[in-house]
Amino acid sequence: MNVQFTETVLRDANQSLVATRLPYDSFAPILETMDRAGYYSVECWGGATFDVCLRFLGEDPWERLRKIRAQMPNTKLQMLLRGQNILGYKHYSDDIVRRFVRASVRNGIDIIRIFDALNDVTNLKVAIEETVKSGAEASGAISYTTSPVHSLNTYVQLAREMKAMGVGSVCIKDMAGILTPKAAYDLVRALKDAVDLPVVMHTHCTTGLAFMTYLKAVEAGADVIDTAISPFSGGTSQPATETLHYTLKELGFDTGLREEKLLQIADFFKPVRADFIADGTLNPISLTTDTQCLTYQIPGGMLSNLLSQLKALGALDKFDEALRETPKVRADMGYPPLVTPTSQLIGSQAVQNVLSGERYKNVGAEMRAYCRGEYGKTPAPIDAAVRKKILGDEQPIQTRYADTLPADTYEKAARELGSRARSEEDVLSFILFPQVAEQFFASRQAEEEKVCRYSIERVA
Repeated sequence: MNVQFTETVLRDANQSLVATRLPYDSFAPILETMDRAGYYSVECWGGATFDVCLRFLGEDPWERLRKIRAQMPNTKLQMLLRGQNILGYKHYSDDIVRRFVRASVRNGIDIIRIFDALNDVTNLKVAIEETVKSGAEASGAISYTTSPVHSLNTYVQLAREMKAMGVGSVCIKDMAGILTPKAAYDLVRALKDAVDLPVVMHTHCTTGLAFMTYLKAVEAGADVIDTAISPFSGGTSQPATETLHYTLKELGFDTGLREEKLLQIADFFKPVRADFIADGTLNPISLTTDTQCLTYQIPGGMLSNLLSQLKALGALDKFDEALRETPKVRADMGYPPLVTPTSQLIGSQAVQNVLSGERYKNVGAEMRAYCRGEYGKTPAPIDAAVRKKILGDEQPIQTRYADTLPADTYEKAARELGSRARSEEDVLSFILFPQVAEQFFASRQAEEEKVCRYSIERVA
């Protein structure tokens, strides 16, 4: 019996625990060891890494990927893509999605895990098609949640539709850690019976269920599980790689992992974690269990965002009220799974409702866009009275939103950037994060000029 492991420390684990603040130089020395550890894949890109590299780390995310690829030639590199949202927070035209997928594969990605926050397959289709066309594996992700409109049949049908689009595997993406052991067993079995594809399990330790959930998922036939090397495991992150390797090995499974390499990787990341704890980036609370998620279905990152918003507004005393309001807003909005970007939309609206004392008195542009249908088809209809209050007499979009977007976005961006863009990758960075990318390009140019002046002065 075989079960394989995807290591998440370079992406989701550090995104969950330290807000993706892991710079390349802090893990570069261990990449060759990771390459020999026997992982099925290493998730190292996508999600929030792209934004954070440009905004906070002063790194070109494309160069970061190329450097990882050079150090890990033998391991599949994996990324997380938000379907039609790519790595941003709104929808982009099909041309931009296709360009981004091609560039990702060209720069070193082997597996693209593709999800949509609403599980709307029309938002997955283009990214899946282009991934397959580019020679990489498209892993179709089910954004797992529970509600009156979500069921085993819902997820099985979604998996069938993704298979028809060409995915090479199906991932159960449990971003809030709410998938129970029994539900995991039933869902994996149902997917294995319905689609002849590998099934991948992804969850978080937030609620304390993850280890049990993985064991039942593997028992049901899961082929791959997402784990994090122990110093960056637990809490809002994934279960520990070593622990599950030892457990599954004892149960007779072959994981393909090399224990001596896992020990070296863990020893390397222990002082990295210690530094994050010392400077306050890693809050010990993120390493604890929070069962509130089982009630409110709020992922760890969303929970910290709620706290951050309320703290900034001097309204931490409203936290419990905001927690209670969140599932009500979610119900009004058609029960979307709480994952980027819907988690931010629902959480922010819950805070606004509580602070204003009147539900939907203050509504942001993103929530209006959601109600217009710019994010896709909601799992259930949006409450008609709420939609009316937010949009007035404005009618929702009756077609796929990406089809309404201009087809010349790339060309316009390239002309606007001019010589500041040195590659197609630069233009794509600008399209996703215009202001942040411009600041990065200016900083990059200034740093290169500084190095050049220093070299000239030394020669002189």
